[in-house]
Amino acid sequence: MSNPPTTVQEYLAALPDDRRRALKAIRAVIRKNLDQGYEEGIQYGMIGYYVPHRVYPDGYHCDPKQPLPFAALASQKNHMAIYLMGIYGSEEHERWFREAWTKTGKRLDMGKACVRFRKLEDVPLDVVGEVVKRIPAKAYIESYEANVKTARRSSSKKKAATKKAAKGTAKKKASKKVAAKKKKTAGATATKKTKTKKVRRSR
Repeated sequence: MSNPPTTVQEYLAALPDDRRRALKAIRAVIRKNLDQGYEEGIQYGMIGYYVPHRVYPDGYHCDPKQPLPFAALASQKNHMAIYLMGIYGSEEHERWFREAWTKTGKRLDMGKACVRFRKLEDVPLDVVGEVVKRIPAKAYIESYEANVKTARRSSSKKKAATKKAAKGTAKKKASKKVAAKKKKTAGATATKKTKTKKVRRSR
């Protein structure tokens, strides 16, 4: 797409027929099962589903100007994709989703939150609808905040450990410098004493 779309309709209109048909079908399922706390629009150049600022003023912690992302649909170069941020960080929802999809007999090509597919027939629409239905906005916000707090605590611990390690390394280097200086001083003193003895003997 040469010009970034500003509406969902523009996004869909720019797609080839087969991809438009696929994304429209999945979109219909998502919208049917979407909690009222979410909204649909264009986010990060995709058809996005998110918690608007009027519901969650803090927004996305990586970019507070953006509403909190929940899911998305996209037409990529070599595939189409469903992004399910709602199950990212939730072992319970991710496990259910993977098992439910696999039981349909359809191949699941999934990363942490991205499900890749090439045609509509590859997607069990009932599973997509159910996973969206399982995560209302309120529950998603609570889970999201808990995950962010955990990540920040972990980051703080790592920074503290790194700082402590750096301090220890600096201390070791300082000790080595002191030891080297003492050794150098001791060597110089020994050399001076040796020279003094030679001078006395020569007399």
